[in-house]
Amino acid sequence: MKCVDDFRLVLGNKDYVPIMIGGMGVDISTSELALVAARLGGIGHISDAMVHDVSDRKFDTTFVKDKAKTYKFNINNLDKSLVKFDMARLAEATINHVRSTMEAKKGDGLIFVNCMEKLTMNGPRETLRTRLSSALDGGIDGITLSAGLHLNSLGLIAEHPRFRDAKLGIIVSSARALQLFLRKNARLDRLPDYIIVEGPLAGGHLGFGMDWAEYDLHAIMDEVHAFLRDEQLSIPVIAAGGIFTGTDAVGFLEKGAGGVQVATRFTITHECGLPADVKQEYAKASEDDITVNGISPTGYPMRMLKSTPAIGSGIRPGCESYGYLLDGNGNCSYIDAYNREVLAHPEQRTVTVMDKTCLCTHMRNFNCWTCGHYTYRLKDTTHKKADGSYQLLTAEHVFKDYQFSVDNRIALPPREE
Repeated sequence: MKCVDDFRLVLGNKDYVPIMIGGMGVDISTSELALVAARLGGIGHISDAMVHDVSDRKFDTTFVKDKAKTYKFNINNLDKSLVKFDMARLAEATINHVRSTMEAKKGDGLIFVNCMEKLTMNGPRETLRTRLSSALDGGIDGITLSAGLHLNSLGLIAEHPRFRDAKLGIIVSSARALQLFLRKNARLDRLPDYIIVEGPLAGGHLGFGMDWAEYDLHAIMDEVHAFLRDEQLSIPVIAAGGIFTGTDAVGFLEKGAGGVQVATRFTITHECGLPADVKQEYAKASEDDITVNGISPTGYPMRMLKSTPAIGSGIRPGCESYGYLLDGNGNCSYIDAYNREVLAHPEQRTVTVMDKTCLCTHMRNFNCWTCGHYTYRLKDTTHKKADGSYQLLTAEHVFKDYQFSVDNRIALPPREE
């Protein structure tokens, strides 16, 4: 009976343990988590989501405070088009995060940064160019393009000296999306080094509509493999979303996947960036506690715990401090929803907004509890303690369980005294 360790992910002229830890944003996939994957010969992700706040927390910079001070005059203004990001400071924050991670890296694995196109930051083109270029400047091993089609993203860094040196990959949820990406970027003569196919059971934002349950990751993987064969392209394809055991992973590897991307089981590890009390919320969740809704301002459905404080919260938009989801005209669907409720209830000091959420502020405060479909199974991966809480795991334990387990078995950690 095979295990994940019987396979290898080949990128360029090197091979790796075919386990990639996904890039959960706002430092949930911390540097420490990514470093464990790299040390063990796999691939870890950090994320550049809200990188100013990540830098402030890690390096005592004041990017968020300074931006809020600069735009304090605009807080009560419904028009947020004036709220812009300083490109030099965006570059500095990104390099802080990336460089410190890369300087700490040990082992034969790799560290990538997850870069979401939907973080439009009131300047979609220039902010994305800065984020991508700065990650390369900081020495990142690779960049995963996520949350969008990224039809023009590679062109933004085509002149960067590391454009053909760093590993560049794309997340898609269909063969059609991959076809569009490859066609649009054909003029650059630069194929992606890997393709992550994210299915409907993934955590956070989904590349599907509210009919997500009608799709199946195995079927999508088959379509992507068939498309690549027809095009005579040899690019590693990595399966993601709902891969809970090593046996799940082997099922994809035996069918030709180059590797798997996993994340949910790492949310209750010590290295994960979620606060300790939130990790307990994940560990105790039941299947009925998980929902897919449309409250994200990005327009994508999002999977989360029903108890997440972000649902129904009517906090004032924090664009002057954050503003990561402002489009090129300074608009955000949460701002529209918030203003609608304020106008409808002028006598109320606080309002309830059910259809959208202020994703920036809630993610920053770890109050948007996005999760994978199988989060309810986390309790089966660890021990329940006498006080009713669940024992946290180490990232190394979870990684090695994926790597070596067989027959759908999950190795429990040594019980803490």
